[in-house]
Amino acid sequence: MSAIKKLVGQTAIYGLSSIVGRLLNYLLVPLYTYIFGSATQHYGVVSELYAWVAFLMVFLTFGMETTYFRFLNSEKDKDKVFNNSFVSVLLINALIILPFLIFSQPLANAMLYPEHVEYIILLLLIVSLDAITALPLAKLRAENKALKFAGIQFSSIGINIIFNLIFLLGFYDPEYPEGGIQMILMANLFASFAKLVLLRKSFFRIKFRLDGALTKRMLKYAFPIALAGFAFIINETIDRILLKQLLYANTGDLVYAEAQVGIYSACYKLAMLVTIFLQAYRYAAEPFFFAQEKEKDKNKTYVKVMNYFVAALCLCFLAVALNINIFKHFITNPAYHVGLNVVPILLMANIFSGIYINQSIWYKLSNQTKFGAYIAIGGAVITLSLNFLFIPTYGYMACAWTTFLVYGGQMMASYLLGQKHYPIPYNLRKFSLYLGSAVLFFMLCKWMSLEVGTLQFVIHNSFLLLFLGIFWFIERPKFR
Repeated sequence: MSAIKKLVGQTAIYGLSSIVGRLLNYLLVPLYTYIFGSATQHYGVVSELYAWVAFLMVFLTFGMETTYFRFLNSEKDKDKVFNNSFVSVLLINALIILPFLIFSQPLANAMLYPEHVEYIILLLLIVSLDAITALPLAKLRAENKALKFAGIQFSSIGINIIFNLIFLLGFYDPEYPEGGIQMILMANLFASFAKLVLLRKSFFRIKFRLDGALTKRMLKYAFPIALAGFAFIINETIDRILLKQLLYANTGDLVYAEAQVGIYSACYKLAMLVTIFLQAYRYAAEPFFFAQEKEKDKNKTYVKVMNYFVAALCLCFLAVALNINIFKHFITNPAYHVGLNVVPILLMANIFSGIYINQSIWYKLSNQTKFGAYIAIGGAVITLSLNFLFIPTYGYMACAWTTFLVYGGQMMASYLLGQKHYPIPYNLRKFSLYLGSAVLFFMLCKWMSLEVGTLQFVIHNSFLLLFLGIFWFIERPKFR
């Protein structure tokens, strides 16, 4: 089996758990928007809390997944590498989570939830369990146990959905919407605990000691990755947090601020359909790229993978953007549809993000992870600056355009630095053709401004098929 076919096969299995799993989780969005009704602020609270989860995950895993893959290919004692990675994550969790739990009330006050400290406690427990299980799941990926990985992920997702349905459809009281938020967090906590139980055998083999020399080298490698990850999460999720805080500071109306977060977050979910594919790909790609490092034709493989990857992302962009009048029904309450204009902007932003993530292999392979930190920190500074400047005036549209500009800038910065320090001869003509065609087809459909109906559906999806035809015509010889 060729290297590319192996990657495709692994991505398909990881994709099954990631894509189907994400889709199942996304089915909760219609449930939440239905349960909370036109009071979009309650969904805004849920969205903001999960933005904080993403932040904490970066701190608690501290780049150890990528570090584990890196050292797994360079160290003879594989068990020691896993043991060191896992114990490091465990210690980091203890150092961060325990103080946060102790000071959970001040945290709740700062996050504008003074009467709901339980939100903070549940959130901290969820993120800690997810961080602790991250390394055992990474070990399954490194061992190519994709089916077992998928089974554990499916089980956790299934438990989350089942308890959401039981709690919200059976016990939710519209007179006390805060109870619904608590139920959503409790369902997630049960799902995270289920992963811990299913991975229990991995914990029995852990020796609670660290190899000092190896730990020092691993932390040195991991620190820039963790820093880059933190900056990346700022780019990805800080907008929801700032949207609430800045709009509240500007208007003094907390309900309005949370409602805007709810609208933006619901529409953001549609844009994240691109990242479903991206997440599936990342699970398979990172260990694959490290494994390819010693191959003679590695650069040829990296280039071919990137060509297919960019085309696949553009296809996802067109599928959603050209059929937004269908996808919008995924958000059951029309009160959220006012924010649909952000979807194409965020879809393209996520394409830029995907290309940047795929390119980032150059600094991981060359042990120059500091460049990843530089790029991410630069993006984070711009993200914070633009959001602070424009959210008070333009609301969530400022968030969308900031994301677009930052991800586009990071993509270009990574390419230029990569060509200087670890050159991979990517085919820029194909990049330009695929990205240009996707944007052109979208703009043509926008310009035609057809009425919603069968004619619009046929014409829009004819452009989708045309893009697929262009891709097939160009790449077909490569499949042989």
